[in-house]
Amino acid sequence: MLVNKEFHDVPSPLDGGRPHRIYVISPVVPNYPQAKFPGVVVFSEIFQVTGPVERFAGAIASQGYVVAVPSVYHEFQGPEAIPYDTEGTDRGNRFKIEKTVAAYDEDATTCIDLLTSLSNCNGRIAATGMCLGGHLAFRAAFNPRVLATVCFFGTDIHSATLGKGGDNSLARVRNGEMTGKGELVMVFGKQDTHVPRAGRDLIRATLEDAKVPVSFLEVQAQHAFVRDEQSKGRWDAALTKSIFVFMMEVFERTVGRDLGPRVGLTEEPEHVC
Repeated sequence: MLVNKEFHDVPSPLDGGRPHRIYVISPVVPNYPQAKFPGVVVFSEIFQVTGPVERFAGAIASQGYVVAVPSVYHEFQGPEAIPYDTEGTDRGNRFKIEKTVAAYDEDATTCIDLLTSLSNCNGRIAATGMCLGGHLAFRAAFNPRVLATVCFFGTDIHSATLGKGGDNSLARVRNGEMTGKGELVMVFGKQDTHVPRAGRDLIRATLEDAKVPVSFLEVQAQHAFVRDEQSKGRWDAALTKSIFVFMMEVFERTVGRDLGPRVGLTEEPEHVC
C-alpha cells in the first residue's frame, strides 16, 4: 500500500503553546479519497524521528494504518533528528530525564487527539515504540482509547527513572490502572543491558499480578535490535521481521477490526490434553 507523509505543528499547553511537531504517515489508496484506517502512535527512541523510526512507522502505515510520530523533545529543540553519535546520545539521554512525565503523557494525548481528528482515521488507536518509545507506549496503554500496545525494550520501566523526578509506570499498574484496558505486548532482548533479567522479571510479574492481558516476548538479541542503522552491530533484520509480523497480527485483531463492546469475564481455561 502506498503511503504519504506530512506533519502537524500542534500547540503544547505545558510548553507555553510552542509547537509540537507530529509527523503523520498515511496509507494512500488511489480512487478512494474517503478511505478510513485505524491509527497507531509510534514513539521514537531518544534520537527523535530518525530514519529508522520513520521507516518503521512507514512500514506500519503501508499495512493500512494512519501513523502519528511525535517529536518527543519539542521543549528543548526543534523537530530535527538527533545524531547517533556520542554528543547526540548524551543530549538525548539528558533530555530524557529533564522532561517531566506529565509532558510525556500530554504528548501521547495530543497524538491520540490528532489521529482521531483526521478524516482518514476511524478512531481506533494502537501504540508502539522502541527504547524510550517503548516506555512511552507502555504509558499510553493507560489511556482507555488505546486498544493495543506493543512495547519494544521499554527502557526505564523497571527502574522508574523516566523523566524529571522519575516515573510511576509500574505503580500505576499495581494500582489497577492498566487492568481491563487494551492488549499489551512486551518485547525484550535477553542480552539487553538496558533492561537486565531482574528488570524484565519485575515488569512481567507486576503485569501478571495485576491481571493485565500481556504477551511477554524475550528473544535472543541485544538492545535496539530493530534499528536498521547505527545500531552498533545489534540490528537483526530477520528477527525484526518476525516480531513485526507478530505486532501486525495484534493490531489487525484489535484495532483493525471493530468487534463491538466486550461482554462477560474471561473464564479459566479447561485443563485438557
